[in-house]
Amino acid sequence: MGMNILHSYLMGLDIGSLFLRSSIREPNGPRFRKDVKTLMRLTITSVVVIRATVERSGHVDECSALFKFKESFTVNKSASVHPFAFPKVASWKREGDQNRSNCCSWKGVECDEESGHVVGLDLSSSCLYGSLNSNSSLFQLVHLQRLDLSDNDFHFSEIPSRLGLDLTNLTYLNLSLSGFSGQLPTSLGYLLSLNFLDISNCEFYPHVPSSLGNLTQLRYLDMSSYHDVSNNFSTGQVIDSWSWVGKLTKLHTLLLTEANITGKFLCFLANLTQLEHLNLATNEISGQIPSWFMKLAKLTTLLLGQNNLQGEIPRSLFQLKNLESLGLAYNNLSGLVEFDQFIQLKKLKVLRLSYNKLSLHIKTNLSFTLPQLQVLRLGSCNLTELPEFLRSQYELSDLYLGKNNIRGRIPKWLWNATRETLLTLDLSQNFLTGFEQDPIILPWKNLITLNLMFNLIQGSLPIPPQSIRNYMVAENHYSGEIPPSFCNLNHLHVLDLSNNNFSGMLPQCLGNSSDLEMFMLNSNSFHGSIPQLCPTAESSLKMVDLSYNQLQGKVPRSIANCTLLEFFNLGNNQMSDIFPSWLGTLPALSILILRSNGFHGMIGKSATNHDFPKLCIIDLSNNDFSGMLPSNYLENWNSMKFVDKSEQAYFVASSMSDSSGGYAFSYSITTFEKGVELDYFQTPYLLRLIDFSSNKFEGEIPAGIIGNLRALISLNLSNNALTGHIPSSLGNLTALESLDLSQNQLSGRIPGNLAQLNFLAYFNVAHNYLLGSIPLGQQFDTFLEDSYQGNSGLCGKPLSKKCESSISLLPSIFEEDEDSGFQIELDWYVVLPGAISGLIVGVVAGDFWTSKNHEWFVEKISRSKKPRGTRARGGHRN
Repeated sequence: MGMNILHSYLMGLDIGSLFLRSSIREPNGPRFRKDVKTLMRLTITSVVVIRATVERSGHVDECSALFKFKESFTVNKSASVHPFAFPKVASWKREGDQNRSNCCSWKGVECDEESGHVVGLDLSSSCLYGSLNSNSSLFQLVHLQRLDLSDNDFHFSEIPSRLGLDLTNLTYLNLSLSGFSGQLPTSLGYLLSLNFLDISNCEFYPHVPSSLGNLTQLRYLDMSSYHDVSNNFSTGQVIDSWSWVGKLTKLHTLLLTEANITGKFLCFLANLTQLEHLNLATNEISGQIPSWFMKLAKLTTLLLGQNNLQGEIPRSLFQLKNLESLGLAYNNLSGLVEFDQFIQLKKLKVLRLSYNKLSLHIKTNLSFTLPQLQVLRLGSCNLTELPEFLRSQYELSDLYLGKNNIRGRIPKWLWNATRETLLTLDLSQNFLTGFEQDPIILPWKNLITLNLMFNLIQGSLPIPPQSIRNYMVAENHYSGEIPPSFCNLNHLHVLDLSNNNFSGMLPQCLGNSSDLEMFMLNSNSFHGSIPQLCPTAESSLKMVDLSYNQLQGKVPRSIANCTLLEFFNLGNNQMSDIFPSWLGTLPALSILILRSNGFHGMIGKSATNHDFPKLCIIDLSNNDFSGMLPSNYLENWNSMKFVDKSEQAYFVASSMSDSSGGYAFSYSITTFEKGVELDYFQTPYLLRLIDFSSNKFEGEIPAGIIGNLRALISLNLSNNALTGHIPSSLGNLTALESLDLSQNQLSGRIPGNLAQLNFLAYFNVAHNYLLGSIPLGQQFDTFLEDSYQGNSGLCGKPLSKKCESSISLLPSIFEEDEDSGFQIELDWYVVLPGAISGLIVGVVAGDFWTSKNHEWFVEKISRSKKPRGTRARGGHRN
């Protein structure tokens, strides 16, 4: 580049010399005019040469700044979530000559055609990881007009104030989903040319600087998922912090979904008369929908779902003649809605009214007067039949009428109208009994999602088209076998046939699809062996529930390939196998249920120190396992050692399998807990459970290990052959709510520190060999006699047997010392007579020893005063 500039410079000198000679020799003469033309031609040539050189290479200082920017970050694939993310900066190369660069050809870099300055930088979804600081070389690119750093991980950096001070030419700025946090800088208000701003999906403080109201050229603003990381602002303060939005009168798109907006409607939105798209969904906006919406006549999209809106739908909404999408679902709107009002919205394509307190009145003659809808969602709208106007809805792709009171059969006219267009059909939670004409093959050619769950449908299973991804017919009365043609559904993500009357053997090819995520066939009458799930390592399977069938054989080893598996339930079958220890290699497995089968043998030692790293719930009850409790495995279960502070309420597996955002499935389990069988339709995320009951385990409870599982909620070791003491380390399990050690051969005392377990609601040690006094206080005052029956040596409340004073005092001297691994077992029927005899001997001989050896006795006793645990241990050794 330097040689080209020098060449152009020398050419310029020649041009200037020519011009000078001509003007002196013949001013305004023919020769002068000829030389001027030559001069212009050479000048243009020179400019083109320089311009072409700059275009190809860019400014050296800017290219250097870009390269330094690249060097300040590492590339980490997990830093971006977009499925097609790739590190654009990986292709950036610096030429050997530091004075030369070709950054205008780098991926994501855009240069001005005339000046050669870097004016655009698009590093979205580039897998960048690191902090963006105020000394970043990015801020040397002062000619930048477009900057996109979205979908990277800037590691909770605050947005540097220099961005607003140095990059004042920006017209486009996208920092969404990029790991920024803290306080938004007021300097963003200096970007006066900005017309596009996206800072969604970041974690900022709730106070938004009012200086953003200076961005009067903004046409697009997205602050969705604007997470409040301080929780220090009142409702009034949060509303006031958004008042600056009312100054942005040129906005045509405003997206504030999930932005922590609380209280009444933001009245200053009435100023934004140019708005075309407004999304305020998933906030805590309350009160009625204001009538001033009619002022926003250009609105095409209005989304207010998932708020706390009340009252009726105002008539003013039906004056928005340009409206194409209206979302009011998941509010508290009430009243009667005359559906023919929507005739006024001629351009309407999307209508969502589900889950309010609305009652729809639909006239029978609406078929040819309503606009052609593409999405119609009327869940929980008190419908008693399929709306007849659907006969003429030939563009419908998404139909949701779940949780209504629709009865009878699905009419054939619904097929005819939507055969070509329908992608999603959800008629779940109604009282449907079947199809008007039972199809062997479903008529919708492009169907992606079929949800008929929780109905009364009988008959055989209809075969879906090849396009199907989500097939859900659980909680019906379907019967027969699964057709082998289901093996050919290569795009299937969700298969839920649970709680029906299916029978027969499972096709061995079933579940071979690498896209399958949820596989639920529980609560039927299937028999035979389990198919070879996850035949390759590329499986997407997250959830497998085959419980409550009659399946036999062994657990398929191919399941070791299910590296995304979170939930595996084989409970209540007829499996015959040893413990599938190889499941321990699955990195995401959280819930493992093998209860009520024919599993047998010793569990043995874990192969590594990392088996079952995410395990939260394990139920091996009602099998034939034997040997010692698996202490090696218990030691590895780190997810049971601490209480997870996550805000997640339930265990959920998500399937991103359709355009509407996919489906989330709660894990349903049945456990024997707190003395009864509990059905968890949704399993609490904080539940940590171990159930090894009703097996043949023997030996002692591993005291040092079991006491480390501090997040345990329920521990059931009942109905085994366990011996030894109840470990006092169980007192460390401060979250414990249910402890069942009944029907074993445990001996010794009940540790007194168990009375400190404030959440212990169920305690059962019946039918062991325990003795001594029952601890008193707190939760132990609530347990009944049946918690202790079958232990003849126990005394004290709630038992009718009272403790002798000597029995209640002496045991405190002889407590077990678990840390030393040295335990004492006392038979008080032997100790008591010895203690009494010793007392008599001491009284008779007391005078002699007192008179003869008083000083020695005092000295000896003083030296031997030790902690009680030490005395007990020493006494036992002697």
